[in-house]
Amino acid sequence: MSKILRIKMGEKPEYSVSDAVAYAGLGGRALTSRIVSEEVPPLCHPLGEENKLVIAPGLLSGSAAAISGRISVGCKSPLTGGIKEANAGGQAAQVLARAGYAAIVLEGAANGDLYKIVVSKDDVKIVKANELRGLGNYDTVEKLRREHGDKVAYMSIGQAGEMKMSAASIACTDMEVRPTRHCGRGGVGAVMGSKGVKAIVIDDSGCKNRQPADEEKFRAANKEFVAGLKKNPTTGQGLPAYGTNVLVNVINEAGGFPTRNFSTGQFEGAQKISGESLAELEIKRGGSATHGCHRGCVIQCSGTYLDKDGNYLTKQPEYETVWANGANCGIDDLDTIAMLDRLYDDFGLDTIEMGATIGVAMEAGVIEFGDRQGAISLVKEAGAGTPLGRILGSGAAVTAKAFGIEHAPVVKGQAMPAYDPRPIQGIGVTYATSPMGADHTAGYAIATNIMKVGGFVEPGQPEGQVDLSRALQITTAAVDSTGFCLFIAFAVMDQPETFGAMLDLISSFTGTNFTADDVTQLGKNVLSWERKFNKEAGLTSAHDRLPMYFKREALMPHNAVFEVSDAELDTVFNW
Repeated sequence: MSKILRIKMGEKPEYSVSDAVAYAGLGGRALTSRIVSEEVPPLCHPLGEENKLVIAPGLLSGSAAAISGRISVGCKSPLTGGIKEANAGGQAAQVLARAGYAAIVLEGAANGDLYKIVVSKDDVKIVKANELRGLGNYDTVEKLRREHGDKVAYMSIGQAGEMKMSAASIACTDMEVRPTRHCGRGGVGAVMGSKGVKAIVIDDSGCKNRQPADEEKFRAANKEFVAGLKKNPTTGQGLPAYGTNVLVNVINEAGGFPTRNFSTGQFEGAQKISGESLAELEIKRGGSATHGCHRGCVIQCSGTYLDKDGNYLTKQPEYETVWANGANCGIDDLDTIAMLDRLYDDFGLDTIEMGATIGVAMEAGVIEFGDRQGAISLVKEAGAGTPLGRILGSGAAVTAKAFGIEHAPVVKGQAMPAYDPRPIQGIGVTYATSPMGADHTAGYAIATNIMKVGGFVEPGQPEGQVDLSRALQITTAAVDSTGFCLFIAFAVMDQPETFGAMLDLISSFTGTNFTADDVTQLGKNVLSWERKFNKEAGLTSAHDRLPMYFKREALMPHNAVFEVSDAELDTVFNW
């Protein structure tokens, strides 16, 4: 990945290609956050021409390294007002990296037309594509496939991104060339829409896998790494069999499964929407419960969901989607949840943000908890851009404000994911302090608090949670920069030999001696860039807090409140 592609949108869109040598050793989140922190004015409007959208494959993407196909998208977030990195699987990272690009940087602003950008190893085309205006991601990709075929990767926005909604996502196509993998969080799709870019077509024709500096060592490390992932009970058994939704019964049993807008920690309908029930239904209908989102994935935690008539509806709804649109809304029907997932993918909306938003709307009395058709109708309002839909598409915080609801489960304007921070306090620290806003992937304390991976910190007690979140946030920032899927952490944290294999993979690929200390330093660097940007954007320690009601209102069944003090939260980034 030797090139940085910069595309300046405006009256006469133009591009330039430069050498990426200044960013050597950086990929994924490290590269997006570095460029955003250095080049985007922190006080700019997120939808203004000064903001930039940076798209970067991981450091090892495009190589034969197992499960290295994550892509990062960075910008100033229209949802949080701070820096944002959202990442996804699918084919985009592998194809873009093989084509030789370390990053695509979208600059400037829309000129009234919509464009598609076609990128190959030797050429870049910026083409008017107004015929795609108003189309969802599925129809957009279908039209593009007729011209560009199936041997390319697509990134696109749906109607929500065109309307610049703060919950808008960017779709990446999977191995079946379906727009099912989304850079979902923070409104990155709105920023792509503000540039007037509807789609990016990435073509790696004539390209081979990126080659390691030491092929023999790389192949040996990759073999050991894969063996470690397959040996681990979570990455080798649980996730392939039941997908991420295997967590439903686990978190429900722990009393941390947010139900009906975080009003209680257990859902009476959990078994009906569990990973076990989902896998059984998928297989019964002729779908699949075990599937990868991109080539080179060895965990295979996705699947294929067919409707009652055996027709493809969506990819396997992930745990966060099932929770957000299931328990959080009082809905215990998998077909409803799958339909909502399909609509979100098509309109280009974050499933977490929108599920939390519908939960807020339900508490406000817009519809009743458990109203399946009502939930579907609300999502269609967002896709149509009605006045109510515009409010909903702006996210949970805006919707709560519009309807006068205190119970907005958000931090820095971004909705909390599928773990209540009162009985699982480590994740609460991550929600509060991550530069990204409430984000479980920023420091996945569930692994240690609940699954006892990498040790154990008692989930219901405040002691030890700050140290846990700090360590996880540092490590996660580094992993997000490599292109590796975050799920490798289950094996890496419990199996020293697998961690060693990961380090050997990076070392042999880059031709450096990449050590555990280097992982830590990379993570610290990334977080420091992000926090510096947020500080200059006006975010203070007051933004590193959970809503007050999480400290005041006890959550059943454990009668838990969030007890980590503000003073302790302010020490997370003391290193």
